[in-house]
Amino acid sequence: MSTVEKIEKNVVRFTFSVPAEDFEKAIEKAYRKNVGKISIQGFRKGKAPRSIIERYYGKEIFYEDAINIVLPDAYDKAIEENKLQPVDQPEIDLEGEIQKENGVTFVAKVTVKPEVELKEYKGIEASKVTHRTLKKDVDAEIEKLRERNSRMVTIEDRPVQKDDIANIDFEGFTDGKAFEGGKGENFDLTIGSGQFIPGFEDQLIGANIGDELEINVKFPDEYHAEELKGKDAVFKVKINGIKVKELPELDDEFAKDVSEFDTLAELQKNTKEKLAAANKERSQHETEENVIKAVCDAAEIDIPDVMIENQIQNMIRDFDMQMRYQGMDLNQYMQYTGTTMDMLKDQFREEAGKRVKTSLVLEKVCELENIDATAEEIEKEYNKTAESNGMKLEDVKKYISEDNIKERIKGDKTVKFLVDHANFK
Repeated sequence: MSTVEKIEKNVVRFTFSVPAEDFEKAIEKAYRKNVGKISIQGFRKGKAPRSIIERYYGKEIFYEDAINIVLPDAYDKAIEENKLQPVDQPEIDLEGEIQKENGVTFVAKVTVKPEVELKEYKGIEASKVTHRTLKKDVDAEIEKLRERNSRMVTIEDRPVQKDDIANIDFEGFTDGKAFEGGKGENFDLTIGSGQFIPGFEDQLIGANIGDELEINVKFPDEYHAEELKGKDAVFKVKINGIKVKELPELDDEFAKDVSEFDTLAELQKNTKEKLAAANKERSQHETEENVIKAVCDAAEIDIPDVMIENQIQNMIRDFDMQMRYQGMDLNQYMQYTGTTMDMLKDQFREEAGKRVKTSLVLEKVCELENIDATAEEIEKEYNKTAESNGMKLEDVKKYISEDNIKERIKGDKTVKFLVDHANFK
C-alpha cells in the first residue's frame, strides 16, 4: 500500500508498483504478441528469440506493451488497497526510468468522491404530503372516458358555433404577400381551443358551410416567428364542413360499453379506488422527496465538477432516448428549438447537481446506518422486476446484475429509514 496525498479539492496522488517478476511475465507476453511482426536477418519471420530481438532493437522494445498489460490490474489493486473511490479517469505516469530488475513504479492522480458532512438526518423536520381523492376528480376521470368514447356528428343545417370542429382551407398574408407556414387545407379546427392566434377562431362563428371569408388578425408581440411578431395579417378562409363531438349518455349502458362493470355506480367506485391508490403512491413519493431534500439541504458537500458533468451526460443520453421514442433524435430537437449542446447542458446543470448530492447523501446515510440487502430481499426484487416487465426470472438475472439490484434495495431502505425517523410538521 502506498501513501495517498491530497493535492487539491477531492484530488489525490499516490504511487503503486509492479514487482520485477510480474513485469518480466508481461514483457514475455508482449514478446509473444509481437514476435510474428518482427523480421531479423537469419531467422524466419516470427521465429527470432526474444534475446536476439532485444539485442537488435534495444531491451525497451517490449516495455510499452508490457506496461499496458500490467497497468489496469495494478491500478485497480492500488485503488482497492487504498480504499479510494475514483469518479474520473486517472492521470498515470511512470515514476523514474524503468529498470526491469526492480519492476516498474507508477504515480497516479485522480479525482475521488467527496467527503459528505451530514448535519442532521435522524429526526429531520419535513412536510408530510396527503392528496385526497375528491368527487370532482372521479367525475373528471369519468368525463375523460366519455371524451375517449365520443363520436363525431356532421352538421349541415346551421352556422359555426363555439366548440364546433370546423374543417377549413386557409392561407395567410402579411403586407399583401403569403407567408411561409400560413397555408393549410382540410384542417380541423376546434372553435374556442385557442389553437390559432387570438381573434381567428371567434371570427369563424356564424359562418356557413361553403362561405369564403377574410379574417383580420394581429400576431402577438411574443410570437415565435421573428418575422411575424406584432404584424397585421389577413387570412383567406373557406368553410368546408362542420362537425360536433357527441358524448355518450352517462348511464349504466355507458359503463357496460367502456368497462367490465354492469352499472355506472360500479364504474365510479372502481375509478375512485384507482385514484385513491394513485394518490397514496403520489403522497408517499412527495413526502419522501421532502424528507430527502431536507436532509440534503442540511448536508455539506464539495462536489467535484466532473461528477456533475458526468451526470449531465447521463441526462442528455436519457433525453435523447426520449426524443427517439417520439420519432426525433437529439440533433433534430436542437435544430427545431434553436438549442445548442452548451445550452442543453446548462438547462440540466442545476438538476444534475441535485441528483449527485442526493446520491452522495443517501449513500452516506446507508453507510452510517449499516443498511444492506439480504439474499431474500434480492430474490424478491428480481421476481418483482420480472413480473412487472413480463419477463422470465432467468432473463432478468442475465440483464440486471445482483450488485445493481442490491444497490436499488439499499437505496429504497435508506429512504424508508429517513422517512420513518423524520419529524413531520
